[in-house]
Amino acid sequence: MATLISTAFISLDGVMEAPGGEAGYRSAGWTFKDIDFLDEAYELKGQEQLEATAMMMGRLSYEAFSPIWPSMTEDFPQYNAMRKYVVSTRLDPDALVTNWGDITVLRSLEDVARLKEAAGGTIIIHGSSTLTRNLADAGLIDRYNLLVFPLLLGAGKRLFSDTDKDKQMLRLVDSKTYANGIQKMVYDVVR
Repeated sequence: MATLISTAFISLDGVMEAPGGEAGYRSAGWTFKDIDFLDEAYELKGQEQLEATAMMMGRLSYEAFSPIWPSMTEDFPQYNAMRKYVVSTRLDPDALVTNWGDITVLRSLEDVARLKEAAGGTIIIHGSSTLTRNLADAGLIDRYNLLVFPLLLGAGKRLFSDTDKDKQMLRLVDSKTYANGIQKMVYDVVR
């Protein structure tokens, strides 16, 4: 069975929208504008590249990443080489880029559950706030790899669902605070 990990940059109030400067968002670029850059605060991202066997994302994240990431061979060599899964009811498989390795379109959460059951290794989910919330609500997320930034954004897409559901316990398995105020928080979902 595969381990499904949601990996995200989030603000202290849970917003994950437009961390890298994507146009059209009120607080776009919040991870780099006001926070001093420290290499060690991003070590988790390098670890993920080495440990993951596949990447999953929703359609909007795929459409944002696919024109850019394939050309970033020095920054994301393992991400670019690994298998990718895009969860979308609308994405046309004929519209997939051809320079980013194997990409499979999954049409439903049931498809994700079947993949998780059949595959091995680690599948990381990048961006994809709606997908992540839906997967969490369906009980499919196994771990959260979070870099929590010391700011409050107030508005924007959030990592966690506000669906009325039973409490979900998490177990902290790794954490670190960096000099720039970023906190690494790695949680396993308790089942």
